[in-house]
Amino acid sequence: MSPLEGKRYLVFVDDVYEDLELWYPKLRLIEAGAVVTVAGPKGGVRYEGKHGYPCTSDASFADMESADFDGVILPGGFMPDKLRRDQKVLELVREFDEAKKPIAAICHGGWIAISAGVYRGVHVTGSLGIKDDLVNAGAIWEDKPVVVDRHFISSRKPDDLPDFCRGILEVAVGAK
Repeated sequence: MSPLEGKRYLVFVDDVYEDLELWYPKLRLIEAGAVVTVAGPKGGVRYEGKHGYPCTSDASFADMESADFDGVILPGGFMPDKLRRDQKVLELVREFDEAKKPIAAICHGGWIAISAGVYRGVHVTGSLGIKDDLVNAGAIWEDKPVVVDRHFISSRKPDDLPDFCRGILEVAVGAK
């Protein structure tokens, strides 16, 4: 049996997402046996990555319920700056936090967690470009490839993706 057999993960998408930061975790989770749903502002829409790689959403995040998922992935790019303004996205992230389900943010993905108000007192990392935002939100900054603090997993940049995905799997398997 695969380590994440029967687990379901939600991944957010919108235009100008960081291509690798969406696709690498999505494929790694599928490889581990999870079912992955990619949700954007609208379902069935093709969104363009920062480097031109497309991703078609499976659903609209407006139709998503956190209770249907075991964790959420917050990719970076410029996308998080737009999604952090969507109340449904923030509500979902808060619900994942309240349920102590994995919340994995990489690069600028931490902006969504900041706006959801879930990082106060949490050890995190992220893009150096949002370090001040993380600290000002009450997070405890660490400059490492991956930081795991309870159900939070964070990484800095695409080069950290192997560590990021190992962190996601470590938390996901422990959450069984």
